[in-house]
Amino acid sequence: MENLENIRQEILQCNACSLSQSRTNIVFGEGNPNAKIMLIGEAPGEKEDLAGRPFVGRSGQLLRKMLKDNGIDPENDVYITNILKCRPPQNRDPLPQEQELCKDFLKRQIRTVHPKLLVCVGRISACKIIDKNFKIMRQHGQLFKVGDYMATATLHPAVILRNSSNLPIAMEDWAAIKKMADEL
Repeated sequence: MENLENIRQEILQCNACSLSQSRTNIVFGEGNPNAKIMLIGEAPGEKEDLAGRPFVGRSGQLLRKMLKDNGIDPENDVYITNILKCRPPQNRDPLPQEQELCKDFLKRQIRTVHPKLLVCVGRISACKIIDKNFKIMRQHGQLFKVGDYMATATLHPAVILRNSSNLPIAMEDWAAIKKMADEL
């Protein structure tokens, strides 16, 4: 059986795309390797690249607060990762070819953690995991069958930081996510 450390070691050696040349650290993932909930973002930002940890900047702080406010312990109830394991320059959106190159690592992480629920954090993640035509403002909070897994999506915390009127939408999603995970 594969383990997360083996996958992490492979990513440390990866130089399949140019992002490997500019990264400070890989941002593999963290949390409970037996979690029922796996959060999947799009790519590390500057703070994540420096720390080598996912969601540690302002967006990550908001994400962790929303989790806690909905009875989800960020340290024990979830495993957090991103599609990409290296930061795109200037925090630009991940290119389709970069996502493709990292896809196998993500699939292996998912198989290893084997969560009950995949939560796509943001549009890019939802388009990659759930449906390439996913409309985040219309389809967030809905439950989808994706292969052997159930999946849902919510707004990226960066969207909420840019427009706080989106906070109630995200909080409803997180309350629903807690309920979904408890029922799975």
